Amino acid sequence: MGSNYDDDVTFTEYSLGPDQLQKIETILQDDLIDSGVNSVMLIDLAGNIIAQKDNGSSEHDLYSLAALASANFAAVDTMAKIVGEEEFSLLFHKGENESIHFSKVHDEFLLISIFSKKVALGLLRLKVSESIDKITAIWKR
Repeated sequence: MGSNYDDDVTFTEYSLGPDQLQKIETILQDDLIDSGVNSVMLIDLAGNIIAQKDNGSSEHDLYSLAALASANFAAVDTMAKIVGEEEFSLLFHKGENESIHFSKVHDEFLLISIFSKKVALGLLRLKVSESIDKITAIWKR
């Protein structure tokens, strides 16, 4: 019995080489970690970590967090459609000690930032926006 799978299926239109990944990690470090963010990761919508940086004091289970963040974003995306929106491209969860900010990058990635109350949400949103622009420019090269 033959395979029903197409060997030419592409799951994403983006591919990253080692140089591009290094540039993304540098952006995460320079723009977000150096601005006070505790931990940041770029994940795909399946919950796989593409790039990650932290300030050295983060003890979170990032693999579980990435999987849950992906599922959370998918649930919120469905809620957006139910209320007539194309998408909610940004999510924010405020905690007593740490908060999580999710932002969509392209159609297939999320940038997740974990930060303390020492970082102003407005500054974080600005830095995330700048980081996304820089990451997007890497894919266009």
